[in-house]
Amino acid sequence: MNAENLLAHFERISEAPDAIKRLRRFILDLAVRGKLVEQDPSDEPAAELLKRIAAEKARLVKAGEIKKEKPLAPIKDADFDLPKSWTWTRLGKVTSYIQRGKSPKYAVSDGSLVVSQKCVQWSGLDLTVAKRITLDSLVDYEKIRFLRDGDLLWNSTGTGTIGRIVRVVNPPEKLVCDSHVTVVRCLAIVPEYIRAWLRSDQVYALVEDRAAGSTNQVELTAQMAINQIVPLPPLAEQHRIVAKVDELMNLCDQLEATKSEREKCRDSLVAASLQGLNEPSEDEETFREHARFIFTNLPRITTRATHIKQLRQTILNLAVRGKLVQQDPNDESAENLLGWIASDKALLAKGKIRHKAEVISTLHADKVPHAAPPGWVWAAFGDIMYSRDRERIPVSKDERSRRAKVYDYYGASGVIDKIDNYLFSKPLLLIGEDGANLLSRSTPIAFMARGKYWVNNHAHVLDGISEEFLRFVELSINATNLKPYVTGTAQPKMNQAKMNTIPIALPPLAEQQRIVAKVDELMAICDQLEAQITATEQDGRRFLESVLVEAFAPNGDLKDEDIVTWLN
Repeated sequence: MNAENLLAHFERISEAPDAIKRLRRFILDLAVRGKLVEQDPSDEPAAELLKRIAAEKARLVKAGEIKKEKPLAPIKDADFDLPKSWTWTRLGKVTSYIQRGKSPKYAVSDGSLVVSQKCVQWSGLDLTVAKRITLDSLVDYEKIRFLRDGDLLWNSTGTGTIGRIVRVVNPPEKLVCDSHVTVVRCLAIVPEYIRAWLRSDQVYALVEDRAAGSTNQVELTAQMAINQIVPLPPLAEQHRIVAKVDELMNLCDQLEATKSEREKCRDSLVAASLQGLNEPSEDEETFREHARFIFTNLPRITTRATHIKQLRQTILNLAVRGKLVQQDPNDESAENLLGWIASDKALLAKGKIRHKAEVISTLHADKVPHAAPPGWVWAAFGDIMYSRDRERIPVSKDERSRRAKVYDYYGASGVIDKIDNYLFSKPLLLIGEDGANLLSRSTPIAFMARGKYWVNNHAHVLDGISEEFLRFVELSINATNLKPYVTGTAQPKMNQAKMNTIPIALPPLAEQQRIVAKVDELMAICDQLEAQITATEQDGRRFLESVLVEAFAPNGDLKDEDIVTWLN
């Protein structure tokens, strides 16, 4: 492997999604296919090694140290072709012992350590989390169950933990495993090579996928482990493979540390830059100069989608604080806007509940989160909006399945289906009423609905004096921390009463329109940055593939389809 080439191009390579994780997988897959180190024709072939292992097992059986095993089925369909000196075998043929631990009798205080699946980590065996077994119960354990140096411990249960495997090094006396861990004791072969095979995608990825895709508890039984096929190289080559894997994994550790440090610096720089915008200086000209600098240079340091998400939130925060566009003293005051809103609400309610315009009062200074710019006013959400929640009608999924798919059907986070009719035919503001998104904010809480559409009872429906006005309120809600207005955590909900108390800072209508236009402009830039990040990641992935091919197989003995398979 040309490590220098990898290091030289690492900054570009690391832009590929999960670059280091992919590199580790690539190394393991090459190792177990015989493509990581060269074969030596003077090595004893693996077939001869199997004969010696069989002879040693026969000796151990005769001496009563292990039990005689049942014959294992021949291997008919191997996963891939092997070098000439290699052979396919089964794990049970190259081990002296494979068995899951048994359920222990746990000690209240003192006792002997017992290994559970929590102890088996990719980083190694962690006995600090091990429970203890009563010393009296150890009498019931056969000698063969006590762990030995070089044993492999293979997690046998649990989504997220199944398939993890470690090698035991100098274990404490009388260390045993519980029933969630399988002990694999290799015979006359290199345990670390077997560990490399069992954690490669050929084995581990299949075990993990099966566990993740099942609703029931998935188990790796001892019989499954015994029958697991293994590509066996000559013993000398096993040692060379393990040495090379260790070398390359150490390189991956270095690359990972380098990338982590670089991303940490970028994250700190982005956070500090955006914090300067979210907590602006009192000096308006200094702030605007700082903002111009940030928006000019931010594309150079934003490398991840999380950065763009933070930038979008900052834009919203600046918008609703009056920091995105300049105030115009010639604009009609927002005080007059409140009277217009009151009259409009009366018209909307005519013939329904009320038709007399109400006076909308501004909020007192002690009821608002921060001071508003000149010409702005603070008002309660419920006072400036007209609710059309009474017009919502939920339709069950089963009922919708029997109806034609014509018009958008909205839920708490946007369009979730189509339906054959509509309830609304004008632009309205929808705000999620319930669901985890109220707290996670993975998608906007407030969003506009246009055209002809239906809304169920999981989204509030709000009307207002104009679409531009609704757009500004949309920005305000999405910029607001809604946790004080949400009840429940398991089932978060923002009812109408809570929502109506949210304070909204209203600029003059003309300024609202300028703010919305500027936000649209900046969000379009965010869209471009996200597209750029995606393109950079794709470019980095392609470059990663080409560098890995050159680094691991400069003579071109790897097939393109193999590279694509290993890197996907």
